[in-house]
Amino acid sequence: MHTIKWYFTVAALLLVAPLFGQRLDVGIRLQKSINLYTENGLTVQYSHPKLVSQRLSVGVSYVTSRLGTALNYNAIKQDNFLVSASYYFQPGWLIQPFVRANVGYFKANYGSDLFNDLPASSLLASPELGLCYCPNFPLRINGSVGYNAITGNGLTGPGTLYPVFVQTSITWNVFKKTK
Repeated sequence: MHTIKWYFTVAALLLVAPLFGQRLDVGIRLQKSINLYTENGLTVQYSHPKLVSQRLSVGVSYVTSRLGTALNYNAIKQDNFLVSASYYFQPGWLIQPFVRANVGYFKANYGSDLFNDLPASSLLASPELGLCYCPNFPLRINGSVGYNAITGNGLTGPGTLYPVFVQTSITWNVFKKTK
């Protein structure tokens, strides 16, 4: 019974939310640490007209090397769990500059007990600066450069958490009906 209520609530939200101008962008996030791994995953971003005139969005993302470099290779498996807030500067433009602040958690799985003494997790804090291609239909493409403010050298933090990364997110607004 609980599952049926949950499905009904989600269906009702998807049907009613477009009436109020909300956005729920769901899609993929492709991320590359400069000089290291490719990490891919999922992202969800939410915005409402009352959140700074729909300039502000909040979201969650999960990116992992398991869907990138480590997919078919013997690379370190690492997971990033992010919560973010983004601000879009020109909401009416086709190309919109934006800034994003991410906080979250990083976890590496070195794959062997030999490395148990090495740091394998860290908090994350990273600003991003980028551009969004935002046409007048549900698709959005974001590209940005980010900087991990908390990194490591293998002794004081994970050695695979590099500072500079680039990311591209391709999302679809599930609340907007296409014509």
